Amino acid sequence: MEVLKSLLQDAHNFEASKMTNMTTSDRVEASREAKRLILGINEFYKETKDPDLMDVMKQLTDKKKKIEVRLKGRS
Repeated sequence: MEVLKSLLQDAHNFEASKMTNMTTSDRVEASREAKRLILGINEFYKETKDPDLMDVMKQLTDKKKKIEVRLKGRS
């Protein structure tokens, strides 16, 4: 449970962080961090099926998608 608390705290900090004036390398790093958090939380979600964990993963995924749009450009 200690790991889950740490992941949720990291996810909260990631959600609260500003994404303005980021360099490309900052965006890549942020995208990787979001992926790490999502996959980590997903391991706990598989066991518990807690809807709160799903909500956190959805929020992280939305932010990750916005970052990746800026990285890849709009098609």
